[in-house]
Amino acid sequence: MNASQGWKPLEADGQREAASHREPGEEFLFYRSVAAGMIDAVQENCSRGAFENLEGAGQLSDNPVTNLRYHFIVTAAMLARFCMEGGMAMEEAFSLSDEYIRRMDCCNNMAEIVYVHDQMALDYVCRMRNLKKRVASSKQVAEAIDYIYVHIMDRITIQDLASAICVSPAHLSRIFKQETGVSVSEYIRQRKIDMAKNLLRFSDYDFADIAAMLSYSSQSHFIQHFRSQTGMTPKAYRNKNYLNNWNVNRESSFQEGGWSHG
Repeated sequence: MNASQGWKPLEADGQREAASHREPGEEFLFYRSVAAGMIDAVQENCSRGAFENLEGAGQLSDNPVTNLRYHFIVTAAMLARFCMEGGMAMEEAFSLSDEYIRRMDCCNNMAEIVYVHDQMALDYVCRMRNLKKRVASSKQVAEAIDYIYVHIMDRITIQDLASAICVSPAHLSRIFKQETGVSVSEYIRQRKIDMAKNLLRFSDYDFADIAAMLSYSSQSHFIQHFRSQTGMTPKAYRNKNYLNNWNVNRESSFQEGGWSHG
């Protein structure tokens, strides 16, 4: 008998079928925050215990510790892929994932697994922060980029930025353009639009909320900036991209042979 003759579609039992799965938006915002080097956002996610709160995340095992282990492996795989997309070398991303999965495998309880998860997330995000700063050769430009990432939700002026790193606005403008190829204001706009893309793809916030969160003066100002950077309105971007990565990443992972990367 060949395999196709013996195959039947999986039928979930009544209890499993009744369980609802939450939308993956929050998880994807977490992965994107790590890949963007947003240390504060990742620390906040870890400090409120987001990883161990598995309500709606899917039950992969009836054993709570084993269930958390499986979710850890999924998280490690996703972090590796998102960070590679953000510029991390493939070998570094996969080696980190492998190492933290090995550490998790030595854990005896849920608290230890959560601790290793948080260490893994902070390791990835710190590496990504440093990677983002390597585009700048001078200490002053690196500090400016660091300030922008930390305060991306705030209204950032070149005067504020220059004052924070103890240089004149004129000097900062000159060296920043020399080393990054764009002006300070353009760099800030790009990073804000990057964050807006994440919120449009992985959250249900409306455009007015996103504009306010990113400290735009108005919703129309946000829409104007978004269109100038992307060539489309926030509405068109969300319609095209909302949660698409969930299915794309899942399908491509299976096509490549599952989550394993050994």
